[in-house]
Amino acid sequence: MTRKTVLAHLARQLTKKKLTISVCESCTGGMLSSMITDTAGSSKYFVGGVIAYSNEVKRKVVGVKPATLKKYGSVSAEVVKEMARGVRRKLITDIGIAITGIAGPTGGSKQKPVGLVYLGIASKQKISVKRLLLKGSRDTIRKKACKEALYLLTDCL
Repeated sequence: MTRKTVLAHLARQLTKKKLTISVCESCTGGMLSSMITDTAGSSKYFVGGVIAYSNEVKRKVVGVKPATLKKYGSVSAEVVKEMARGVRRKLITDIGIAITGIAGPTGGSKQKPVGLVYLGIASKQKISVKRLLLKGSRDTIRKKACKEALYLLTDCL
């Protein structure tokens, strides 16, 4: 499925089910929000987003616990869960979507290499997390992460 096809499908499903979504992005820096709002009529389901590029914004705006950041680091399943739950609560939506990762070209380590990305989708009932290890340039990694987030959201609907 192309990105446009996925976005059209999501638009239909979210509108039909009368669900709202919000986004908390780190390594993608607003790219996912931009992709979602490229679709005409997205204001029916897209409420807004937070670009939580720094740990300070993750803590102060979205509500990620300092202990979680300290224990697991900002690129982790635990942090992406708190980002997704936090943005859902703060923006009062049915679903919160979060992305955190290392887009590169620097910043990676042996334990957390460039291309490591975590996606999180939180609803009132459950939370889904997906770990990705993506290859390519910084831009490629960011685009792939957004596309995978859209697929994960589709699966959760």
